[in-house]
Amino acid sequence: MTQLFRSLIFVPGNNSRFLEKAKNLEADIVCFDLEDSVPDKEKKQARKLIKTALKSSSDYHSSVFVRTNSPLSGKIPEDLKEIVQKGIGGIVIPKVNNVNDLKKIEKNLQSLEKSRKLKPLQIIPSIESAEGVVNTYHISSHSKRVCAVVFGVFDLLNDLGIEYTKDPDGAKYSRTKIPIDAKAAGVASIDAIWQDLKDIRGLEKDCKTGKSLGFTGKSLIHPDQISITHKIFYPTKSEIQWAEKVCKSYLKSIKNGKGATTVEGKMIDEVHFKQAEEILKIAKN
Repeated sequence: MTQLFRSLIFVPGNNSRFLEKAKNLEADIVCFDLEDSVPDKEKKQARKLIKTALKSSSDYHSSVFVRTNSPLSGKIPEDLKEIVQKGIGGIVIPKVNNVNDLKKIEKNLQSLEKSRKLKPLQIIPSIESAEGVVNTYHISSHSKRVCAVVFGVFDLLNDLGIEYTKDPDGAKYSRTKIPIDAKAAGVASIDAIWQDLKDIRGLEKDCKTGKSLGFTGKSLIHPDQISITHKIFYPTKSEIQWAEKVCKSYLKSIKNGKGATTVEGKMIDEVHFKQAEEILKIAKN
C-alpha cells in the first residue's frame, strides 16, 4: 500500500474555480475529470485547465489524479498527451472492460513517461459494465500500476438495462464481487458515488454498507461528503501496522545516513514515510 483510499472526489476539469478550490479539500484523492462532467465541446479547454492546475499540484492537500475519457471514446491518447506531466499522481480510467483496454493505455503511458522522464503513473480502472465485473480480478492484477479499482454503478445499471434506485438489487452481485476481486489482487477498492446530496443519513448508511462489503473507500461528488466518508472508512488495523513499520524503518534508515529502505520487500522512500505519518495522525484522532 502507498496511500489511503478512503475518498476519491471528482472535480469537473472544465471549471477553473472548482479546480482552484480543490486545493483545500481533505479528500485522500482529488480527481480532475475529463469524462462525464465535461461536454464534448469543452474537452480541449478542460485538458488545458487541468494541465495548468497540475503545475501547482504541491499546493493540494490530496493526491492528484485525472480521470480520462473511456477507452471506447478514442480520446485517451489526446488526454494523456496533455496531462502526463510532473505533478500528476495517476489516472482513473472509466469503463474498463478487459485487460486489453489497459494494455493499449500502458503502452502510450510508457512512451510519454520515457520522453518526459517521469516515474510510472498509478492507474485506477473503473468497473462499469457486466464485462468489467466479470473481469475485475484480471483487471486488478494486470499490472503493478493498478493501485485500486473503482465501482461505477450508474453505467453498470445502464448496461444491464436496470433503472437506478438508491439500493438497486441488480447491482448487489457486482458490488459484492468487486472488492473481493480487488482484495485477491492486492489492491484497494473504491465504492460508487452517493448521488443524493441532501440525504446525509443515506450516505452514512451507504458508506457502512460499502465498508461491510470490503471496500476501502468511496468515490464522491461533493466536498460535504468527505467528513462522513472518512469517519466510516477509518484506517484499518493492517494499515496502521504498515504505517508504524514504515515510520520506524525509514527513521532508522535516515539516522544511519541513508534514504530509501525496504519494508516487507517493498521500497520505501520519503513519499511513503509522509503517507504513513498521515495514517498514524488520523489513527490518533
